[in-house]
Amino acid sequence: MLVREVMSSPAVTVRRTDPVRRAVRVLHGHDITAAPVVDEAGRLVGVVSELDLLRGEFGPDPRATVTPVPEPGGPPPHRVMEVMSGDVVTVTETTDVTTAIDLMVGKRVKSLPVLRGAEIVGMVSRRDLMAMLARPDDELRAAVLDALREQYPSGPSWDVTVHDGVAELSGPPQEHADHIAGLLARTVPGVVRVKHTRRAP
Repeated sequence: MLVREVMSSPAVTVRRTDPVRRAVRVLHGHDITAAPVVDEAGRLVGVVSELDLLRGEFGPDPRATVTPVPEPGGPPPHRVMEVMSGDVVTVTETTDVTTAIDLMVGKRVKSLPVLRGAEIVGMVSRRDLMAMLARPDDELRAAVLDALREQYPSGPSWDVTVHDGVAELSGPPQEHADHIAGLLARTVPGVVRVKHTRRAP
């Protein structure tokens, strides 16, 4: 599965000079956990997350403790550039999803900007990947059948079952066609494994 098949597009961006509160409203309004940050020319310069935007926005509540609460040391951050992360890890539309997952785990991030050259074309997040895994088995089965019919409109045909994202193909003993059918099934977003069984001639 490729990133372009699961990413959210177009990407919702904020500018590095945007007020923090504007960025908060953008993320909240679009129900996203992070957004690419661009400069005045639209070039990617960072990523800002919910956690970044929360930094310094809340002071301690004096009702929560009997100990006197000190006054905040200074004003909260005002611009996105003050809280964003400039260490940006990106992927392309043709990056394998497994590579994107490894990057998310290794870098401890929830989402990655997707680039086409220097252009930001989307974001891929853990939520996007979860949405793919949440697709019903019936929907996945229909998508696999559609892919097989598109490639082989005149046959051969396969019996397809899907259980918990694992597609099982049962078809005639034609090794080359069976191999291609397995590759096609694996391209369906949400299919995590493909098994083959031989149908009696």
